[in-house]
Amino acid sequence: MTKKIDTILSEALVEKGLMENNQLEAFIKEAEVSGEGLQQILLKHHLFPEKDILNVLAQKLGVAYVDLGHRDIERKVLEKVPMKIASYYRFIPLTITGRILTVAVAAPLETKIQDEIRIQLGYNIEIALASQNDISDALKKYYELSAETVDKIVSSTSEERPSSAPEMRQPAVEDIEKMAGDATVISLVNQILLEGWRKRATDVHIEPQRQGVSLRYRIDGLLYDAQPPPEISNLLNAIISRIKIMSNLNIVERRLPQDGRAIVNVQEETLDLRISTIPTPFGESLVIRILPMQMLFSLEKLGLVKKDLQIFEQLVLKPHGIIFVAGPTGSGKTTTLYACLNRINTRERKIITLEDPIEYEMAGITQIQVMPEIKFDFARGLRSILRHDPDVIMVGEVRDLETAETAIRVALTGHLVFSTLHTNDAASGIARLQDIGVEPYLLASSVEAFIAQRLLRTICPDCRYEDKNISNELKVQIARDLDLNSTESIKIYRGKGCENCNKTGFFGRVAIYEILLVDEELKASIIKKIPSSELKKMAIAKGMRTLRQDGWQKVIAGITTPEEVVRTTSMEKEESFFGKDAFASSVQESSTNEHTTASALERRVYPRLDSKVNVRFKVFKSKEELIKRGFNPDHLSVTKNISAGGIVFVSHEPLAVGSLIELGMEIPGMDEPIECLARVLRVQEIKEEEIYDVVVYFLDIASAQKTKLNKFIVT
Repeated sequence: MTKKIDTILSEALVEKGLMENNQLEAFIKEAEVSGEGLQQILLKHHLFPEKDILNVLAQKLGVAYVDLGHRDIERKVLEKVPMKIASYYRFIPLTITGRILTVAVAAPLETKIQDEIRIQLGYNIEIALASQNDISDALKKYYELSAETVDKIVSSTSEERPSSAPEMRQPAVEDIEKMAGDATVISLVNQILLEGWRKRATDVHIEPQRQGVSLRYRIDGLLYDAQPPPEISNLLNAIISRIKIMSNLNIVERRLPQDGRAIVNVQEETLDLRISTIPTPFGESLVIRILPMQMLFSLEKLGLVKKDLQIFEQLVLKPHGIIFVAGPTGSGKTTTLYACLNRINTRERKIITLEDPIEYEMAGITQIQVMPEIKFDFARGLRSILRHDPDVIMVGEVRDLETAETAIRVALTGHLVFSTLHTNDAASGIARLQDIGVEPYLLASSVEAFIAQRLLRTICPDCRYEDKNISNELKVQIARDLDLNSTESIKIYRGKGCENCNKTGFFGRVAIYEILLVDEELKASIIKKIPSSELKKMAIAKGMRTLRQDGWQKVIAGITTPEEVVRTTSMEKEESFFGKDAFASSVQESSTNEHTTASALERRVYPRLDSKVNVRFKVFKSKEELIKRGFNPDHLSVTKNISAGGIVFVSHEPLAVGSLIELGMEIPGMDEPIECLARVLRVQEIKEEEIYDVVVYFLDIASAQKTKLNKFIVT
């Protein structure tokens, strides 16, 4: 007998003109014989894509078709539907409106099944249609772990353990070991780790909270919720105990932090797990770092452009000196150092590393783990290393004066030393070492380079597309920072999100670099204790590319997105609004002018005109004053030069850098003055004339006025 839903589907296909009645008869008979539905038979014969069949059926039934791959479901909805019910009936809850629960199913539910769900959940059921693959992926995404596994654990332990908060359950040691050793708990932990490995996660976070347990994966530097089922909160102690046993930690101790290590196999790959636990008011919080045992470290794969790669090649072959890699935690410093060591790792060299912890094992290199608990720190380890006849030494981090001075002494005695610093950019590494007490002459005589780096997420190659809806302001910003003559060649790419990248649009990461080479001129400046900001300007004038500039290059190359660059780097204020030569033509600043080449002076996004234009301005000391008061100029002045991005004018009193001013400019040939807000970028005192040159950039100048202003400057 033909099922009712099969009849409805066949009628819909005929009405749409997709199939004839005589064509459908054979498939309907096959469905009756096999016991499968007509929908499954049509899919089996690959006559139509599942999406087309569901769309036709949804229109016939008067229900919605949903694409679960591009839809987010609220957590409060998922919490109302237990994992075992959603998994058993193969549906995904979508919304709850009053007493109505809307669910996505691959085929319309029979009335009997809808009644069963209504009785168990207490909601009336409305259906929407979605593909079977989307439902399977959504069950995995939102409920994450196997319903069968968790259900078995809950069923087998419900009588043993009361349903109370995690911190209140303190079973005996024997019971904990029994729970942790049970096959279902082992399977559950394995699923958590396996899912992290499949998603390319570097860390797994298991965090107890008052409302339950949070499970998150760090993928490409960002944390993503795994959304475990609520039942997993009852298994927190069992999960943590199992992981502690794997890493040889004390399963009884829950009041103190613990660190451990475990080695596991996933398919044909061996993973090194670094486990860390800390106590919280709601139970132990646990983080698992996932590291592959074997890594292929290559300078070519770090994301270096050809010029920077050549610089790296020259640095790693130096006979002595110190090379510092700077950046915050998680910026890839250690990976860069390993790549450098791998390049020079030959049988003719003795390479020793001093790390905390040892992140990757490298053949042919002696690696040492520092242990502060027994007073074996970096400084003591360095002194001991010298008696082992090394050629190259890597120190995990320079944290204090003793370690810094020891490393410098090692470099001065003919060794090549690699190390890391926690600073925001390359030039700040000099200030950091001086702050901890290192004498400038020691820095100048030992350090070869400071290298700052960050990690940017890369666009997924499977779903990359060119974004045509990019604002001109962003392109202008990129052109300014890169000293480009026009924005025509700037193209921006993004990722739509696909199965390959877990719908994020990103797959993997790449490094951006800022390399400050310490040449003779910089050494002399370091000895004179010139501020790091001035040293950075000198390095930029010599051709150093900043982190943001390197990031913009990767944006133009289609490797990453502008948002990634903005998220991980800071704006170079002077370069962003005026170019590197902003003051070379206006404010005579000796430290910049001495190192600015003639060719650099010619490259500007906005041309500048050395012309006198009457200016009136008022300084706002607060946002409230800006809002309350109208335009009432307090000062009159005249410009020294002008561009469509900002002006340089004369003031008889110093203005605070960063303050807001309201400008009125009388431009020849324009009927009305240009009025806009501006921000003070730089103030330079001219002592001989007792006046100040003030550089400002426009904040809200209208596009039409900017066009007229630029036309005035060019003509």
